[in-house]
Amino acid sequence: MRFSNRLTESLWQRPEYWACPRPLWAIGVTTLLFYAGFRVLWPAVGSNAESISALFGLVAVLVYGRGIRSSAPLWLLLAALLVQCLSWWLGYQHHPEWVADNPQVDRLAKLFIFIAVAWWLGGSTRNTLLVWGCAVIGFFATTFFVDGAYQDWLLGLKGTRVDFGIRNAQHSSMMFGVILMALVILAPRLLRDGKWRLLRGGAWVFVLVFALVGVLVGQTRAVWLGLALAMPLVLIAWTVYHWIKRGGAPLRWIGAISLVAVLVIGLAVALLGKPVANRLAAESDVVEQVVSGQFDSIPYTSIGIRINTWRAGVEWIAERPMVGWGGEGRSLAIKHTEWLPDDVKAEFGHLHNYFLEMWVAYGLLGLAVIFALTVWIGYGCWRSWRAGVLPGDLALFGAAFFIYWVVVNQFESYNSFWTGVYMHNLVVGGLVTHIWRWQRQQTMPQQQLTAGRSC
Repeated sequence: MRFSNRLTESLWQRPEYWACPRPLWAIGVTTLLFYAGFRVLWPAVGSNAESISALFGLVAVLVYGRGIRSSAPLWLLLAALLVQCLSWWLGYQHHPEWVADNPQVDRLAKLFIFIAVAWWLGGSTRNTLLVWGCAVIGFFATTFFVDGAYQDWLLGLKGTRVDFGIRNAQHSSMMFGVILMALVILAPRLLRDGKWRLLRGGAWVFVLVFALVGVLVGQTRAVWLGLALAMPLVLIAWTVYHWIKRGGAPLRWIGAISLVAVLVIGLAVALLGKPVANRLAAESDVVEQVVSGQFDSIPYTSIGIRINTWRAGVEWIAERPMVGWGGEGRSLAIKHTEWLPDDVKAEFGHLHNYFLEMWVAYGLLGLAVIFALTVWIGYGCWRSWRAGVLPGDLALFGAAFFIYWVVVNQFESYNSFWTGVYMHNLVVGGLVTHIWRWQRQQTMPQQQLTAGRSC
């Protein structure tokens, strides 16, 4: 038993800043690992693990999370529940035939599963990286071993747009994009001196190459745009910080990053130059119409459908800007807009823009909840990084993820689907656990910190 405990603790770091009963902790950590590793690979297991982890995590925070349970995420979760109930009730008074028979509070509440994730991670960077690593392994296993998904790699290299059986190409491409950012930004940590460095380096190159190819064969322009904006901005910020604060950036890492960038671009051109070029050039005439303001004659192409449904959404927002139309608002804006073609109404039930969907559904009140959460996380990451609690590379990845996530959710409602909810909660949970750790360090006496280690 003692050996087993040592082995467990060598893999999973015990929390130092909060505590709960060991059996509850064992359930939470186990289900979190199953959620991270199997949500994509084995949905039936991963989905159930998600529900158990989220439920027990919320209970643990409310019962044992002294100091944590009064932090902003818990209050914002309550606000999200109230906003959804208010929007549903007002919709029932105004248009009862269009509202669901219940407020469907999970629409926003599922974005707060990160509360449970952050709790079970226990403020530990090691635990965070382990959970993220499980997610990467599970995702890649899906693309190689589930239902012949490996064949998509071959089809993709021939120019076919593929999705690896994960909802559709936009969603698998989004996941590849997050992994690609993490691999580049966390490279110094993953490749630093120590045990198994050669093995770690080989694994890093393997996953990096396949993540890049996955981004390319998914042929999702929003993901390409998100990466093109996020990566340069955060890497420039990292370089400038080192130059100002530390008298110069590490030249070996600048050289390594530059080499990786050259190799990435060269590989992209060599493998998929023509399909990528064709995808980028497609619908250029539609883009020109949008830029010139000719909205009335936009054709119903991939981009055109988005523009036209966004116009419909804006019309519905104008009627109820504060409280929205309830949880079904995004589909109402399409189904009941007279000038949209019938085939568009039949095929699409959402607006391909998460922020517009939230505005249509829950008005400015709903957007205010999302905005407040974003500000709290951003400020908390900044403060915890300055205090030395949140490692710099994780802070940098958090910044890149924020830029990337804002961009891609402008063109697809990822946060409305399980794929986006999964990525959101794992990444945000990993950041928030460090914020909570920093807050606890500020408020807990040293003897209580020591006592917390008995969990």
